[in-house]
Amino acid sequence: MSRIRFGVSDAADIRFCISPLWETVRSHFALASGGRHAIHLGWIRAARQLRPDPALADAMALLAELTRPRAWLPDFLTPPPPGPSAELEDELAVVAATSPQVVAADLAATTRRLPLGPRTAAALAHDPTRLLADLVAAAREWHRLAVAPHWTRMRGVLEADIAYRSRQLAEGGVRRLFDTLHPTVRWDTDGIESDDPWDVDLDLRGRGLPLMPSVFVDRKVLWTLHADSPPFAVYPARAAATLWERGASADGPLAALFGASRARLLDMLREPATTTELSRRLDMSNATVSEHLRIMHAAGLLARSRHGRTVLYVVTAAGLTLLEAGEQAG
Repeated sequence: MSRIRFGVSDAADIRFCISPLWETVRSHFALASGGRHAIHLGWIRAARQLRPDPALADAMALLAELTRPRAWLPDFLTPPPPGPSAELEDELAVVAATSPQVVAADLAATTRRLPLGPRTAAALAHDPTRLLADLVAAAREWHRLAVAPHWTRMRGVLEADIAYRSRQLAEGGVRRLFDTLHPTVRWDTDGIESDDPWDVDLDLRGRGLPLMPSVFVDRKVLWTLHADSPPFAVYPARAAATLWERGASADGPLAALFGASRARLLDMLREPATTTELSRRLDMSNATVSEHLRIMHAAGLLARSRHGRTVLYVVTAAGLTLLEAGEQAG
């Protein structure tokens, strides 16, 4: 059991964020432990065929060692992003600036059960700066090969999750947010209790708690392990299983009925989303997406609801019937 202790200011400083670096590093973990990530098996099979730059062989081997099955990821390799939607290079810059003392402390805390190999241990002792540079290069290369081609879809799933969680927080406060975040997590008086094997006892000490959904986290909520690291929590994103689903065909019966863009929008809105999220996922302007949504809402295919400044759209029963009919006809 883990315990995350809140003060008044910590509850006020809960924020959601998306981290391309986290997804990149965690995807490498999923690659090495593919049997437990059934929803990603197609991606895993394709990723195993990828060939990184041979000049980065040593760096990739180092990343592979730190993302072994049953390994704990060191905090310095996955810092909380500075804003709600960070750029990979900004996150890598934070990693590259980590002090050797923090690197050593994090690795000591996370490798007790699964010690580092002698080569990595020697590199850590003699040249931690080079070790950091190799990890940054490996993460950048793995993102380019395995994550960047799918990042728009991944980000869409993550943004939809954050829209849902923000609504839970707005309507029910901190208690509802954490009571519905994951079945292993609950709010208890002045903090979070988590049914997990890590026995983390983390006092936030006024630092707040960034919350990051992840498509590659599956069974538990993951917490910062080292007490002095910037705190964060990573939880399984809702609807991650839809990430690799085939959407409505651009040339299928539904697209022929009222257009490829509206068919794709209707299919995406099986999960609630905002206009901005949809425009990013489809690479369309907000104005174009808004017009499509207006027409489908007027036709009774979509419902919409306002939560603060956010308007969420979701498919109605009539819209689902139309989608299912198109799938059967296709």
